[in-house]
Amino acid sequence: MANPITYADSGVDIDKANMLVSAISRITKQTKRPGVIGDIGGFAGLFSMERVIADMQHPVLVSSTDGVGTKLKIAFMLDKHDTIGIDLVAMCVNDILVQGAKPLFMLDYLAMGRLDNQRVEAILSGIAEGCKQAKCALIGGETAEMPGMYHGDEYDLAGFVVGIVDNSQIIDGTAIRLGHRLIGIGSSGLHSNGYSLVRKICFDHLKLKLDAYIPELGRSLGEELIAPTRIYTDTVQGLLRDLPIHGLAHITGGGIVDNIVRIIPQAFSVLIRKDSWKIPPIFGFLQQAGNVPELEMLRTFNNGIGMIAVVPESSAPEVIERLTAMNERAFLIGEIIERREAGERLVWG
Repeated sequence: MANPITYADSGVDIDKANMLVSAISRITKQTKRPGVIGDIGGFAGLFSMERVIADMQHPVLVSSTDGVGTKLKIAFMLDKHDTIGIDLVAMCVNDILVQGAKPLFMLDYLAMGRLDNQRVEAILSGIAEGCKQAKCALIGGETAEMPGMYHGDEYDLAGFVVGIVDNSQIIDGTAIRLGHRLIGIGSSGLHSNGYSLVRKICFDHLKLKLDAYIPELGRSLGEELIAPTRIYTDTVQGLLRDLPIHGLAHITGGGIVDNIVRIIPQAFSVLIRKDSWKIPPIFGFLQQAGNVPELEMLRTFNNGIGMIAVVPESSAPEVIERLTAMNERAFLIGEIIERREAGERLVWG
């Protein structure tokens, strides 16, 4: 008789996966918050809404899902996996913050061709750190070993977050009016967008290595490219407590060009003053090295602005002062203007 073939022979190690459970439980406990029921290990995560909705008239759940794109390639090349989880949380959480929501809980999906427990723990530790920054709990997820699906030690990572907001407090841009000001909140760098173009410029065109020191950046290329995405939970919640914020836009894929117009009423256009904020050196480095057209830069990268708040003109100075006190870089970058018939939604000044 032929020798028996096991699941492990096909590349899936159930015993190794089971060994991960205790480590995952230890990591997720770091993110517990009121409402979390039970521990990792069940078929689903449990979260009680009772205490969360106590002060709300009409609670609304807000959800978002995302990944980190080809920034994963940088993590693979550096063999550094303890911060990419922060990016994952940021990309999901920042998208619900702009609706005025408070993050409640997060789930992740991690798939790799060969289960590497040490690498999984590093990735999940990054997710847990992101959840702590975002003030949400990591209550579940899926780690899948899928032989033949991924090249070498590569993996894929996705996340899903749920938050809550009172219906009367939803920020949807409908309160935006003529003359309102746009306050740009600084990014921590590239965040998690445009990395396909970044890799094209840095590796295919310039033939750089990740350990190359770039004088303009003051650090190595790898250190710059792996820097985690900024999570704006404390910042946004701090503003919403007692300041009039009528619109918020998370500046991700599509840059300022595509994202700000998503929250502006059709009757208006947006005037952005291009020289009104300090652009981090990585963007100038990429533009010059790749001879990238200005519009292509503006619609691919955040160019130093990770979030935009739309506020009344009279409140703009106080909003900037508050952001500065929270150690954010804040800039008055534009205003809401009248839209001419069939005119452009975004005007550069």
